[in-house]
Amino acid sequence: MDQSQNNPSEDLNPVVPGNSQKAALLVQNQADFELEFYQSILKINPDYVDVLRVLGNLLTLKGKYAEGLAIDKRLVRLRPADALAHYNLACSYSLLKRVEMSLKTLRLAIDLGYSDFRYMKEDSDLESIRHDPRFRQLIKDCEGR
Repeated sequence: MDQSQNNPSEDLNPVVPGNSQKAALLVQNQADFELEFYQSILKINPDYVDVLRVLGNLLTLKGKYAEGLAIDKRLVRLRPADALAHYNLACSYSLLKRVEMSLKTLRLAIDLGYSDFRYMKEDSDLESIRHDPRFRQLIKDCEGR
């Protein structure tokens, strides 16, 4: 099914040449709405893992890295054996240029089972550690497992 059929607002506000500012504003407003919506859910159920994951991603997309880091730390406390939660935490540390913590947390994510090495090599969230020799060595050491 075409995604535009799932989002009625696209039918009401088509993106046409010269309308890119309006489209950008709609996307911005949608992200703000979603942030507020998910935060209101957390007021009722503060440990709702699925909502925390979405909220962490939204905060990162909006460039609110410190807030995203706080959410990722919360997820790791709630799900200490969750490889994806640790991977996202490593990404948050990287976005905040906390290289040591990012590398340490990424190692833990891999030890817990995160294994999408191809994605790791391309993930823009890991840009601050990608050229660090320790990152390259970590990938090299773990890729063949």
